[in-house]
This record gives sequence, C-alpha cells and structure tokens, in this order.
Amino acid sequence: MRLSLDALDDHLSKALLPVYLISGDEPLLTSEATDAIRARARRDGFDERQVFFIERAASVWADIGQTAQALSLFAAKRIVEIRMPGGKPGIAGAAALLRLFEAAGDDLLVLIVTGQLDRETQNAQWVQALQKRGAWLPIRTVDRAGLPQWLRARFTAAGLKPDSQAITLLADRSEGNLLAARQEIDKLALLLPSGAAVSAADVATGSSDSARFNVFQLTDAVRSGDAARALRILGGLSAEGAEPPLVLWALLREMRQAPSRGGAGRISPARLSARAARVDRASKGMGAGDAWDELALLAVEMTGRRTLPLPPSDR
Repeated sequence: MRLSLDALDDHLSKALLPVYLISGDEPLLTSEATDAIRARARRDGFDERQVFFIERAASVWADIGQTAQALSLFAAKRIVEIRMPGGKPGIAGAAALLRLFEAAGDDLLVLIVTGQLDRETQNAQWVQALQKRGAWLPIRTVDRAGLPQWLRARFTAAGLKPDSQAITLLADRSEGNLLAARQEIDKLALLLPSGAAVSAADVATGSSDSARFNVFQLTDAVRSGDAARALRILGGLSAEGAEPPLVLWALLREMRQAPSRGGAGRISPARLSARAARVDRASKGMGAGDAWDELALLAVEMTGRRTLPLPPSDR
C-alpha cells in the first residue's frame, strides 16, 4: 500500500505492517516519520534495532541476509533498518530485499529509508513487492507556497496562535530548512504561555535567518519576475558555498525555456546572453568582475528589469 504523511499517525494507531519504505529529501519529515514507526514498533515489543548503511559495499547485503536468517534463534523482536540514500540496491541488493520482505513478520520489522526515488526505481520489482507486504511513504518537500500552511499547523500543534506577519517572517527566515523552523517554534512554545498570540516581533526576537535555497528556487523566482526574491536566493546560495557555474547552468536552462514562458520580459535575448557570458568569464577568472555580482545582474534582468549598462565590448 501507499501511505501519505498526513495519514501516518492514523495508520499506526490501527496497525503495524511488517515492511515500511520512507523516501524523500526532507530530513525533518523523514526523521519524524521513522521515529513514529519506531515508537509504534517499540510499543509492540520490538526492543532490538539493527541499522545498515548502504553505499557501495555488496558485503552489506550478505550481512543483512545473515541477520534475517538468525532471527529465529532469538526470542526478541527486532527492527532491521536499512539506510539507502541513493535508493538503488542493485541486482544483489534487490534480491536480498525480496528475501527480507518474505522473512518479515511477527518478529521482524523491516524499515527502509531512502532519498527521493526516481520513476524507474518506483516501478522496480522490490518496490512493488514491498507495497504488497507493507507500505511505501513518499515524502515531498514543502515548497514555498505550502510553507505558510505547514508553519501554521506546527504553531497550532505547539499551542500558539501566530498572526500572518509572524508566519511570513518565519517562512522567509526558514525556507528550505524545516528543522530550523521547528526549532524556532519549539523555542517560542517554551517562552510563551499556551494559547498565546505570536507576532512578527516575537519571531524576529527569537529567530535568525536559516533559509536554505537551491537553484530551482532561483529559476522559479526569475520566472515569476520577483527580482527581490531572486537576489535573496542568490545571496543564500553564495553563503552556502554553491558554485557559480552550477547557478549559471540553471539560469541558462531557464533562458532557453523563457520564450515559451515570457520569462525574459522586455530584456532582449542578446543582452541576456552577453550577461551570461560575463558570468562565465568571471567564474573562470578570465574576465573582470565578481561572478556572484554578474549572476545578480543576470538574474535581475531575467525578471524583466534592466540594470547596469553593458561595457561596449560586450554589446
């Protein structure tokens, strides 16, 4: 079966299946889901837990198989937890997983945690077999549009009543970093009485800017014509150590798609191409200027706003 995160608590209140797969790239939500399953398992007497980290070593799968075979020698119920970030077990690993699913039951709970699964892996035999024996819980990242709703629900669960400005400020400060958002809400819950209203001033006093960004958020901002947001994301990418060539690649990709989306506004493709060339030269140390400054000019012009004049040699 396939589970949603919203339905997990209700599911666990009624049943505990022998096999679970949690996939996703959001660390906080993945951690909370695995914690919930482990807690339910402990209530059912699963007191032992063995964790395997899958990288490239084929011998790990042999160790997992031996663990499953040895379970019948012990009275204790056991959780076998497999951490497989890439979600690709390979041929030997997939075969081992199929055997493990068959062995799972009253004394063995199998819990697999992976990153986001691509379409090919979602259709793999081991994933299909898992859903027949247990449940797959795909976890989606909370995007910018859904973040205010997620924050409001977290505040409510913590017994607090935020106003819209508090939600907006915390969303700006914690975008892409749900763990930081949860920590700030937990902190406010300790400082304020239950049922208290939360203002933007309360958030500003207790929180710092913990937002994390990626290049796809940048192209979204460019596409929507939000220059201020594009610059903020660029600043975050720079602070996090992103490489200018990667950011340029994302913007070039957006430029190629811009004609069908109208993303370039009134700025000519030739001018944008000249801006991109300046970024490329600066990032390689072959031109004047700073690569991040040039990226900022390119991103803003891609939102449709003209910035500084191009040097005559670049026109």
